[in-house]
Amino acid sequence: MDFYTTVLRKSGPYWVVLCLENGIVEQEIRYKILKILAGDPSLSQRAMAGRMGISLGKTNYVLTELANKGIIKIKRFKSARNKIPYTYKLTPYGLEEQAKITLKFLKRKLSEYEEIKCQIKEIAKEVEKDDSIDFSASDLIQKLAKIQ
Repeated sequence: MDFYTTVLRKSGPYWVVLCLENGIVEQEIRYKILKILAGDPSLSQRAMAGRMGISLGKTNYVLTELANKGIIKIKRFKSARNKIPYTYKLTPYGLEEQAKITLKFLKRKLSEYEEIKCQIKEIAKEVEKDDSIDFSASDLIQKLAKIQ
């Protein structure tokens, strides 16, 4: 039996419902955090959370998890004046893990893309066959049918 989680996430001005299987959300969060840290290691947890659309507590939890696994190193500046008391650095092991996580993320997204293409083709065929649907945008159906 597969385990699914439904997540409601705000993405810009829209709310998105995601049906996720077996910790896919966790993988995506780790991927995004590592990507953010590679670009800006001194970014605050609040800013990271804002960029990813997740809670500050979840961000803290994932960063702690990554540090405990040796993927990142957290350095605290006790005398920081600008209220950025932490910096997060990828360790050599973390760089290897980032590459693995990125590859897994890419494979999963490609798989999702292929699945969506199949769904679009099926729906386009259904709409084309259904005489009760008055579909004035026939060019859209033709574009959808050409998806490879």
